[in-house]
Amino acid sequence: MISLRSHAISLAAVFLALAIGVMLGSGLLSNTLLSGLRDDKHEMQNEINDLTDEKNGLNERLGAAGEFDAQMSPRILRDAFKDKSVVVFRTPDAADDDVDALTRYVGVSGGTVTGTVALTQEFVDANSAEKLLSVVNSPIVPAGRQLSTTLVDQGSQAGDLLGISLLRGKGPAGAAVDDAQRDTVLATLRDTGFLTYGDQRIGAADTALIVTGAGLADDAGNQGATVARLAAAMAPHGTGTVVAGRSGSATGTSAVAVVRSDPALSSQVATVDDVDAQAGRLTAVLALGDLSGGGATGQYGTGQGATAVTVAQ
Repeated sequence: MISLRSHAISLAAVFLALAIGVMLGSGLLSNTLLSGLRDDKHEMQNEINDLTDEKNGLNERLGAAGEFDAQMSPRILRDAFKDKSVVVFRTPDAADDDVDALTRYVGVSGGTVTGTVALTQEFVDANSAEKLLSVVNSPIVPAGRQLSTTLVDQGSQAGDLLGISLLRGKGPAGAAVDDAQRDTVLATLRDTGFLTYGDQRIGAADTALIVTGAGLADDAGNQGATVARLAAAMAPHGTGTVVAGRSGSATGTSAVAVVRSDPALSSQVATVDDVDAQAGRLTAVLALGDLSGGGATGQYGTGQGATAVTVAQ
């Protein structure tokens, strides 16, 4: 007969064996799991290294392509804008590098920048629309000219006034206003907080180039639309208007995207969506030259709505 003491010892031995088994099994499982995780980590690290090498290679190729464009720019742009002129506008989000490079390339192409005008944040803000409209419709419109009665929003009316004041078209009907009238318009818009520019007098130009940044924030409202309509209203007064933005400017509510989404605007204004790259900067100047020579508006770059990478030669 099995005593209670023997029974207790047997149960203890069973539980001890189970405990030892669990411990051994857990150790084996843990080692197997750790080994598998180490293999996965090693494989993933190799993939990361391969992707990093690929990225570095692509960046080197991109840099080389940009350097090639920069070196070739004198040949590409030679006489593309010869004896023509452009007034440059920059929006609040435009990059200094883009404006400086475009100004330099206009010179390389044989053209002239008659001045650079910065649109202030107040200019593009919807909250200042009524104020801007009241300034535009004050007695500063150059003598003998009148604003279009079909343009009602602040961007379009301001563009109409700036087009009258700063641009000249072909033939006698497109003659530029005199310096004093131009100075009055610009000084009034500057003194009321809508424009800024340097001490040098802004001259009349054949074309207009509006330089913008990348895509606008979700809370930007109608800022892009204001700039797009400004460009379209200016265009008929000169021989060409181009809106040039950075990568990302062809999406959302940025000026480039707004122009491309509206046939009435895209028929008046050319756009470039990669002006942060050398190719886009060259394209912007080529587009100005093409328009001033009677070419049609084009939508250039690699972003949404682009119809060609650059201007066909």
